[in-house]
Amino acid sequence: MPRKIRLEYPGAIYHVINRGDRREDIFKDNEDRRKFLAILEEACGKTEWQVHAYCLMRNHFHLVIETPQANLVAGMKWLLGVYTKRFNIRHKLCGHLFAGRYKALAVDGSGSGYLRTVCDYVHLNPVRARLLKPKKALETFAWSSYGEYLKPSRQRPGWLRVDRLLGEKGIPRDSAAGRRQFALDMERRRTEELAMDHGEIRRVWCLGSEEFRQELLAAAGKRVGPSHHGGERTETGIQKAERIVQEELGRLGWRADELSTRHKGDKAKVRLAGLLRKETTMTLKWIAERLHMGSWTYVSNLLQAQAQSGNSGKGRRSVNSED
Repeated sequence: MPRKIRLEYPGAIYHVINRGDRREDIFKDNEDRRKFLAILEEACGKTEWQVHAYCLMRNHFHLVIETPQANLVAGMKWLLGVYTKRFNIRHKLCGHLFAGRYKALAVDGSGSGYLRTVCDYVHLNPVRARLLKPKKALETFAWSSYGEYLKPSRQRPGWLRVDRLLGEKGIPRDSAAGRRQFALDMERRRTEELAMDHGEIRRVWCLGSEEFRQELLAAAGKRVGPSHHGGERTETGIQKAERIVQEELGRLGWRADELSTRHKGDKAKVRLAGLLRKETTMTLKWIAERLHMGSWTYVSNLLQAQAQSGNSGKGRRSVNSED
């Protein structure tokens, strides 16, 4: 049976779900959840994703993400691969963590209420799972973005975008009054949640108007090759990396051919490699070849040494594997 198409285009919004292999836990404790959110933050830095909602349950997660670039597949490959690797290292395990292919439901972001529907669905997951007693406030569930919506903007992670959901709820400003209105609306929705039928969200491949669905089907008909997406997604990742390379070459005053003539461990090359790792999803192998730095393991060791010496920038993690 062929895989369902994976449509990617600039500005797309997706409801992404993935479960543990054999429905086993993907979060064993709160430290795992903190690590997942930290890796999600890294992924957003690399891909420019904007997160509208998230919820971390015991054996699965929900994300509502907007992709300004057509890079869902590259970003999810990095996110799931890196989390799996770090989870396995922490718990001294090996092998698969997630149950095959993640589900990505395309969401109509035209302002017609579909984004509101799916974000409410995500934020009310703890209610459906009966993890909250009736008198417990919804924000007491710590591992969803709902509680972040109730905070002032300066206290939220920079990758969480709240304005579109507030707008679809008719809340004009991200103010104290607007946040109170948001909380009242969600508590009202909470009382209705257990009686609601969410079959549409669970069964369909896209959530939106008929016009939106037809546009996606037309785009799917233009896909190139067996991978179900055209060249645009691959080009955007490489184009971003190439732009960074060219900008840094210009800043350094280097000619393009100097990358091949300078020593593979040149400090400027190492800094550029670190920048590419932080801001793109390109692999260490690609970076090593593009910057003429030898093997990817050599680049990994250089970046790890750079991080340990404190030259890699505040907060940058050590790189010790080709993720």
